[in-house]
Amino acid sequence: MNQKTLIWIVVGIIILFLVYGFSTYNSLVALNEKVDANLSEIDNQLARAAELLPNLEATVKGYAAHEKGIFSDIAKARSLMLSAGTVSQRDEAAGELSNLVGRLLMLTENYPNLKADAQFSQLMDELAGTANRITVARRDYNEAVRKYNTRIKTFPTNIVARMFGFTEKDYFKAPENARTFPKVNFGQ
Repeated sequence: MNQKTLIWIVVGIIILFLVYGFSTYNSLVALNEKVDANLSEIDNQLARAAELLPNLEATVKGYAAHEKGIFSDIAKARSLMLSAGTVSQRDEAAGELSNLVGRLLMLTENYPNLKADAQFSQLMDELAGTANRITVARRDYNEAVRKYNTRIKTFPTNIVARMFGFTEKDYFKAPENARTFPKVNFGQ
């Protein structure tokens, strides 16, 4: 083999490595952007829920003024939704929203007039719909994180990922209280 052929082989191998590196880098950037976009959708839904809560609180106050605990829970949930910065904080805010929706539904059992109020029903439907959208957004986020994390851990992509500082992303996890089932008592 002459020297010119050897040089072309080496240049070809270098070009292949560069093309692979650029391609891998670009696909990692795309996966990272997908994770960020899905996390942003969770933020959008949390912000929507936070916007609904003051109207819901005003409606509930008219019927259940002495239910002070629910109002502090609404304020706490809204504060969590507006200040959530990390994945775990967003997860906590989403869990707090789910708990709040459940408590508000129980409250309607004690106040039939509240249950019949059209504005309350509309706000609860919107809040429940938002909670469902958060659940879907969390699922989509976790799927994007799974694809991203798998890709950055797979050889030889992990070499390129390490070179450019791509790190593992956190999953949304179910809150601890979601792992315990409520006890049902049918009066027995």
